[in-house]
Amino acid sequence: MTSSNIPSEADWEQAPSLMDGALSLELSAATCDLAYWLRSVPQGTLRGRILGHADDVQPLDVVRQEGPLNAAIKQELAFRSIAEEKATRAIGYMVALAPDNDSMEFYSTQLIDEARHAMVFRSHLLQLGTSPDDLLAEVDRLAAEDRDSILVPLENFGLRVLRDEQDFIGGVLVLTVLVEGVLAPAAELSERKWRVFDPAAADIERGAGIDEIRHLTVGSSILREHLLKHPEDKPRLLELMAEGYELWGRLPTTEQVLRRETLFQKGIDEHGHLLGDYEAWPGRRLVDTTPEERMETGRAWADKMQHTRLAYMGLEEAI
Repeated sequence: MTSSNIPSEADWEQAPSLMDGALSLELSAATCDLAYWLRSVPQGTLRGRILGHADDVQPLDVVRQEGPLNAAIKQELAFRSIAEEKATRAIGYMVALAPDNDSMEFYSTQLIDEARHAMVFRSHLLQLGTSPDDLLAEVDRLAAEDRDSILVPLENFGLRVLRDEQDFIGGVLVLTVLVEGVLAPAAELSERKWRVFDPAAADIERGAGIDEIRHLTVGSSILREHLLKHPEDKPRLLELMAEGYELWGRLPTTEQVLRRETLFQKGIDEHGHLLGDYEAWPGRRLVDTTPEERMETGRAWADKMQHTRLAYMGLEEAI
């Protein structure tokens, strides 16, 4: 615990990066209950950062102005806001299906976390010049195609498991492994990419990442405990994972990420002098990276996280 009685993994200054935390921490639904959340998140992670960053942390003018950096960050924020909104609505089924108070309280807090993420992503679009009256139309304009081709198929898969089949542990698997476990490394890369150009966006990702550490580790713990008690359920869960991975393979995520990274690269070409020697990861200056290198690094992080978490849960056969 920190001197302010905030758990270190929820403390803004002391919390690990998303990748480090998701790979090394062990948290459970019993320890991350409602009392934990009320103490740790509003009074810890979010203190002075209700909209994801302090008031004096702002994007650079080159991001506010029309251009490739503005286009790249707006596309990302719009897509992420829709993704978090859909996650919020799906988690409502998990709250209803939760088999005990610990998991019910935990997923109630995750529901609030995801709703807040959607809010702060939308809010940052306003800071980047979107009119409040045009906000929802702008989100739709920027992300409707990716919503329909990527998020809707994922949503339909998750709703089949949760709403139609009322499968709580299957829903935990879909959310923890097939959604957050795949998307979390991209959020880590986003925080690092925008740290110089848009410190506010980077802080928004930092706060969301602190939440995601909790979501990933508790979800993994729930799955691990379930399989220790019900090893006979492993074949069914492995089949569900195989179906989910097959779905991911059909989604145009590579094209989406390449489109955004290409825009970001144009921003580097125009404004790379602002980056100086800032490193995207140890030993590699952001200004020297390429779209393909950043994408490959994100994939490598995702693979590492998947392997570590699946082994922890007892689902290493899926690797």
